[in-house]
Amino acid sequence: MCTAVRVTRSNFIDKDMKIFKGILVFVIAIGFVCTTQEAVAQPFTVNPHRVDPYKQFKFRVKWDGRYIPGITSVSGLHRKTQAIEFRTGGDANNIRKSPGPTSYSQIILTRGLTHDTSFEEWADYVSSVSKGLGDEIALARFRKDIVIELYNEAGQLVMAYQVYRCWPSEYEAFDNLNSRGRGEIVEETLVLETEGWIRDREVREPLEH
Repeated sequence: MCTAVRVTRSNFIDKDMKIFKGILVFVIAIGFVCTTQEAVAQPFTVNPHRVDPYKQFKFRVKWDGRYIPGITSVSGLHRKTQAIEFRTGGDANNIRKSPGPTSYSQIILTRGLTHDTSFEEWADYVSSVSKGLGDEIALARFRKDIVIELYNEAGQLVMAYQVYRCWPSEYEAFDNLNSRGRGEIVEETLVLETEGWIRDREVREPLEH
């Protein structure tokens, strides 16, 4: 009789241990999944304490080896790849898609009007009424590569984009003038055509102090 009781208790103990081990494995698995998800979702690998995205007000634009002063806004970088639809003879009811040419949107630069002539000079390389026959466009200079840089709140460079073979298709010397607009600034605008851009992978997330 005593032996039977001991066996029964042993069975209960074995069952309890199996349940405990199962719960422990489940908890460890959940913890691993959560940790993995946090690691994957962490957008700032160098500065894990940072949770805020970068602000849009700190940036600089450069061409011809120098930063252009006074730029107040830069339109977004956008590209679109055309989808080409086709059907095969043996599968005529299904439409397939493959990537076609990629186009890049215009980049619009705006800045407060000053005596810096960077916008105007570049626009004049493409079109100017003062140019004579045979000098309508400065073929060796009207295209430029530009760099758009993004900075964090502390002024550290966090991202940079190389934009290739740009040229100005539109230039606005100044926007509307208004005698009542004493609290507003005069702005000039340059619209750039581009043939492509890439992010500079050598610019890494800086260590924030």
